[in-house]
Amino acid sequence: MKANKHLMMNNDRAQAGIGTLIIFIAMVLVAAVAAAVLIQTSGVLQERAQSTGKQAAQEVSSNLLIKGIEGVRASGSGTTSETVDLLKVKVALNIGSSEIDLNQVVITVTDGDSINDLVYAGNSKAYGDAMTNFSSTASSAANMIVLATENTTDMGNNSRFFFTVEQIRDEDESFSQAEPIMNQGDLVNIYISTVSTTASAGSHTTLDEVALSGLKDSGITVSPRSTVNLILTPEAGSTTSAGFTSPSFGVRKSIALWP
Repeated sequence: MKANKHLMMNNDRAQAGIGTLIIFIAMVLVAAVAAAVLIQTSGVLQERAQSTGKQAAQEVSSNLLIKGIEGVRASGSGTTSETVDLLKVKVALNIGSSEIDLNQVVITVTDGDSINDLVYAGNSKAYGDAMTNFSSTASSAANMIVLATENTTDMGNNSRFFFTVEQIRDEDESFSQAEPIMNQGDLVNIYISTVSTTASAGSHTTLDEVALSGLKDSGITVSPRSTVNLILTPEAGSTTSAGFTSPSFGVRKSIALWP
């Protein structure tokens, strides 16, 4: 009797079960979720990097450029003030600068003894009120008169808190008393009242060839050999500063102070 022989077959192929398939699908899903998270995170980081780079470029650049500073003395009744009573700061935008709203610029002026932090006369947010009798439709000369001769209720003399502006060059006619926004090519005069106590007590009737009366003390005194410093701080970008020591005045009503 022959013994039964069992034949063994070698089969290297395996059959995938449902468990293996589930594991495979789970791995694919996990990889897809991880990829989506990475893509989203990289997008957010790229956006933040671009925003931060833009802001950093604005902060390190000097947007405002002071072209010159002229001092004007009040006069009238055959006399001329012993001090400079108005600063005309000629300002333009630096190369590559974006537009600047002068409503957001703060100007700090000091004579070494007193300091005034000035904002645009039409700005009603900085001190809770705009300059009394400021008019967005009036001429720059009219607003300058209000700056030098009037006061704002509950605050005091306008000259201690505000500055006004006059456009010199504005090719696209985008600059106005209501919206003092500077862009490339614009050139403006910023008026800063520096009426001294002595000048306010006098009987002067003219300032920068404009008739007025009743000058108000600014707290700043610009007499011969006075050292004055100006700092212009825009909403974005580095500050711009200028300092000068005033010369002897002689008989001049208008004096170049800087550069």
